[in-house]
Amino acid sequence: MSNLVEVKNLSRDFDVSPPWLNRVIERKSKAILQAVSDVSFSIKKNSVYALVGESGSGKSTIGKIVVGLLPPTGGSVQIDGVDLERETDKTKVNKTRVGIQMIFQDPYASLNPRWKVSDIIVEPVAARGKNADGLAEKLLEQVGLSASDISKFPHEFSGGQRQRICIARALAAEPNLIVCDEPTSALDVSVQAQVLNLMSDIREEFGLTYLFISHDLTIVRHMADTIGVLYLGRLIEEAPKEVLFDSPKHPYTQMLLEAAPRLDGFGREVAPPKGEIPDPIDPPSGCAYHPRCPIASDQCKVERPEMRVIGDTRVACFLA
Repeated sequence: MSNLVEVKNLSRDFDVSPPWLNRVIERKSKAILQAVSDVSFSIKKNSVYALVGESGSGKSTIGKIVVGLLPPTGGSVQIDGVDLERETDKTKVNKTRVGIQMIFQDPYASLNPRWKVSDIIVEPVAARGKNADGLAEKLLEQVGLSASDISKFPHEFSGGQRQRICIARALAAEPNLIVCDEPTSALDVSVQAQVLNLMSDIREEFGLTYLFISHDLTIVRHMADTIGVLYLGRLIEEAPKEVLFDSPKHPYTQMLLEAAPRLDGFGREVAPPKGEIPDPIDPPSGCAYHPRCPIASDQCKVERPEMRVIGDTRVACFLA
């Protein structure tokens, strides 16, 4: 199966410095936050690749770079062989962009409250000047809503229904790739299950590829084919989901899985995670996880580990 997405040595920096005059008066240098640092992975067609990690690990930043909402500071992202940042053929770029859609985290903020549902759904098609007659009704029924809802406004729907409208809008452009940025984190647990099952059914029906971003390991286990674990902007482990859950290699992945809730875990005692996430403006030298790692060596403190292959797993750890 060929790759639809190729991410190579991706980096993204943000200038979080105070205004220039403040820096001069206070004699401070620029402050650069490295949200993503040298991340590489690929996503096969018709598969689900999940990025997991704590808040601030760079998951959403990578998602926004993949869809073209943010330019990378370094590295590249190729969608079906096209680098949207460097490709000079505008026709090829536009054709590729049409095939990428995003489902955002907050269904309340991602829909225009002044537009009717019909206008929201057909916008990706109408913007290209194509005929969208009957499209909104068809897509609403496909995502489990009624065709009669097209004349309603977003405030007339619940959170789960709004997220279904967001999914319908993403499907309107007939995409190849959908980036799902924590699409169920704002929803109740029962509604989460409905939306996730809907997304799984749609993926099989339309042959879609998902980049699924989440901090919830139970959701990732249900949805993903391959999982990449991020820590402080760095990809530290990648494996098929069965391998990752059965035999995690990196100490950080082991800590995440140990701390996750389990149905059979009633009464079990789990040691709380040690330490806190370091300041991303001033990250630790060497391996970013070494201040919290129970098995860190002197090498980990000075040298950044490169990704290496152990069986079906890629892991950035000297001692894995």
